[in-house]
Amino acid sequence: MSLKGKTLFITGASRGIGHAIGLRAAEDGANIVVVAKSASEQEKLPGTIHTSAADMEKAGGKALAVQCDIRFEEQVAQAFEKAVETFGGIDICINNASAINLNRTLEIEMKRYDLMHQINARGTFLCSKYAIPHLKKAQNPHILNLSPPLNMSPKWFGPWLAYTMAKYGMSMCTLGMAEEFRRDGIAVNSLWPETAIATAAVKNLLGGDEMIKGSRLPRIVADAAYWVLTQPAADCTGNFFLDTQVLKAAGVTDFACYAVDPEHELVADFYLGDGPVLTKGALGKTGAVVASK
Repeated sequence: MSLKGKTLFITGASRGIGHAIGLRAAEDGANIVVVAKSASEQEKLPGTIHTSAADMEKAGGKALAVQCDIRFEEQVAQAFEKAVETFGGIDICINNASAINLNRTLEIEMKRYDLMHQINARGTFLCSKYAIPHLKKAQNPHILNLSPPLNMSPKWFGPWLAYTMAKYGMSMCTLGMAEEFRRDGIAVNSLWPETAIATAAVKNLLGGDEMIKGSRLPRIVADAAYWVLTQPAADCTGNFFLDTQVLKAAGVTDFACYAVDPEHELVADFYLGDGPVLTKGALGKTGAVVASK
């Protein structure tokens, strides 16, 4: 299955993983709605909705740049309206936009707490809510949330409770909406990287250049997302996928091409140590391995 002619509404698409997913879809000739706040260049955050949209066009797709802060419902409503006016509908919604702050309970400012919950959990819910009426009309509709498998180990709540609550809010959208809209044929899944990914957030907030050396390129998540989004929606919903597991199921055996520095030890991502039991069978004949719900 190809994404040619499909319309993808991608939040946080001006850079990083959202940008990479858009590029991969654009290679098929998809329509990409580039949704993000960044309309002008920033020193530590390269990339804007305009540069990203230009990249999508160069890759072979069509693009619409939409400046939108997903914390505000009226902006989200307008973004979807522009997307439908331009491309005629929505086939796929990618909830990628996210905010991170790893301060502990006594150190975190409530405005930072609120920001994470407004963008991560509420933003995912809000964008999905506006996407679903259009997805009900689409062939093979998908919602994909860039969020971790639900793992209730205290290991992930003690160090950064506020962030975990916000990210797990995204994953709870996957769990609940997959069930709620199963009869409508809308696939709702989560995708999470097995290792750190070389993004501005990782460099600026989590460890600088040394952390980047132990990361994989955003393309690995994009390739995994592509596989998920080209599966039959009716048979592929309610899953918490890991990027490497998806690609292994798709036949990938060499992951060296995704490493920033193949000689450097890879850094594991959050929420996977002491993680969920991994089971087979969620996709039947495909044999994909997914994190159990």
